[in-house]
Amino acid sequence: MSAAAGAGTGLLETIARVRAEVCALHAELTRYGLVVWTAGNVSARVPGTDLMVIKPSGVSYQDLAPEQMIVTDLYGTPVRGTNLGGGGTVDWGNPPLSPSSDTAAHAYVYRHMPEVGGVVHTHSTYATAWAARGEAIPCVLTMMGDEFGGSIPVGPFALIGDDSIGHGIVETLKNSKSPAVLMQNHGPFTIGKDARSAVKAAVMCEEVARTVHISRQLGEPLPINQDHIDSLYARYQNVYGQ
Repeated sequence: MSAAAGAGTGLLETIARVRAEVCALHAELTRYGLVVWTAGNVSARVPGTDLMVIKPSGVSYQDLAPEQMIVTDLYGTPVRGTNLGGGGTVDWGNPPLSPSSDTAAHAYVYRHMPEVGGVVHTHSTYATAWAARGEAIPCVLTMMGDEFGGSIPVGPFALIGDDSIGHGIVETLKNSKSPAVLMQNHGPFTIGKDARSAVKAAVMCEEVARTVHISRQLGEPLPINQDHIDSLYARYQNVYGQ
């Protein structure tokens, strides 16, 4: 097998794997009650390429299949193949479906945050309620210190359809430890080193949004000292787990 042929086979296998992962992770959004109907989306960067994989627009979660996940470039344009050089090509194909309406936002994040490997958007109830108020979720829980390293910030209002949302996500998170941002009047977007990490951040964002809201019904939540938040974050990110 030539080097080009080997590279083509490897790329096809990688794209097939990422498509399967992205498809499977959408089931986690419904499992944790983060989406309704066809709202929300998960995307993943294709490692070693300038490509991403994202769900199609308006397709029911129960009907999603790996081969329906759409491969685009990092400007959100669907791409069905590439030239390998030396006259070789590889064609992974794309379904006759339009990518998510949030594709441009995801693509902007990947272009400007090379450390990000996954992006998730939901309209989960409590996190979106905070977004509707344009209010950051204060860090009043140790689990927020662990996961977010502080409060969950609010990003600017932006219309859907171009990369304005992506710009708001990047500008809000580039100097923040938080993997989540509440886009004003819209909802939460989360990032991660891979798509699974971004899904986890979405789940945890909704959990703390709910808990802090309930706490406020009982009284004013007690703040946590920033030194303690920093300690919690360092331990969880560097020591916790296997």
